[in-house]
Amino acid sequence: MSGDTALHLHGESDEALILRARQDLSAFAELYRRYFDRIYAYVYRRVGNAAEAEDLTSRVFFQALGAVSRYTDRGSEVSTWLYRIAHNLVANWHRDAARRTRSLPKLGLAEPEDPVEDLISRELREKVRRAVAKLSAERQRLIALKFSEGLSNAEIGEILGKSEGAVKLLLHRTIKRLRQELLPEVEEP
Repeated sequence: MSGDTALHLHGESDEALILRARQDLSAFAELYRRYFDRIYAYVYRRVGNAAEAEDLTSRVFFQALGAVSRYTDRGSEVSTWLYRIAHNLVANWHRDAARRTRSLPKLGLAEPEDPVEDLISRELREKVRRAVAKLSAERQRLIALKFSEGLSNAEIGEILGKSEGAVKLLLHRTIKRLRQELLPEVEEP
């Protein structure tokens, strides 16, 4: 990228860059330059491993580059789109890691649990899963981001394109609804 092109791209908005990136890789390179460190930090906080974070961050930008021609501005920022890709890749990474971990007991590497506690725990998890499944897709995603991914309200707002206050209110209402759904279940003798 020439110095003049770099200076010109440096001043462009993310939205202009994403549109230009459909024909000009230097525009995508500018987006990469702007967001790599932030996306890497986000991914690293979720996986806790530098090598995995580097790999996943590279995959975020590889997927974004492959999807740049299909990108449509839906009122959220380009950064939100990149964080969404990162979130999905990290969620897949955790799911795959959980599968690998669950296969360890089959190898005799885990201590046996109390069967009664295990049954109660599985039943409760299933009740919670059913209650969450009744929520709207947006609220299901909110619950996953908060409790499965451990994100702050500010981080969730960035991904969902909402203010931190809106996330806090939506989370409060969602938990209240889940509590109403689950309390009769929990109070049964």
